[in-house]
Amino acid sequence: MTDDASADAAFEVLAARVRPFRVVPHDPACADELVAMWRASFEHALGLLDPHPIEEQRTYLETQVLPGNSVLVVIEDRADGGPARVVAFVAASDARIAQLYVAVDRQRRGIGEALLGWAKARSAGVLRLHTFERNAVARAFYERHGFRVVARGFEPEWRLPDVEYEWVRRVSGTK
Repeated sequence: MTDDASADAAFEVLAARVRPFRVVPHDPACADELVAMWRASFEHALGLLDPHPIEEQRTYLETQVLPGNSVLVVIEDRADGGPARVVAFVAASDARIAQLYVAVDRQRRGIGEALLGWAKARSAGVLRLHTFERNAVARAFYERHGFRVVARGFEPEWRLPDVEYEWVRRVSGTK
């Protein structure tokens, strides 16, 4: 993992890139809203309905995603003073992006790119992630940002083909 100063700088760059949205560390108080946004984005991307109970997905967040990952949440404050809204999140370690989702109605605004940039900046120089083969939008997004296919497989729980991607930081002066 990068040092604390580099991680702090990466966070500051991220926060500046997603204005007027706010970036905050995950707060358990927003878990239900985060899971609802995650599920809606997932279902939209794959064109399917998630049959798992929402509580099961929250448990997955708490037991599988939060441990071992830094999790940042992007919040949209309402101009009318209404309740703030979760519009994106990323869960990443120094070697892997576990989750990266943006609300369907907030995609294509640079939020995902900024979250990805944060994960790259704080990484050890190599990041891996999985996405489903049928998620053409995500695959094109990652490929546009320097990720290359390193493996193809089959995700047994969803019974769908998946793709593993890898990004390697370029060292200055190399081709």
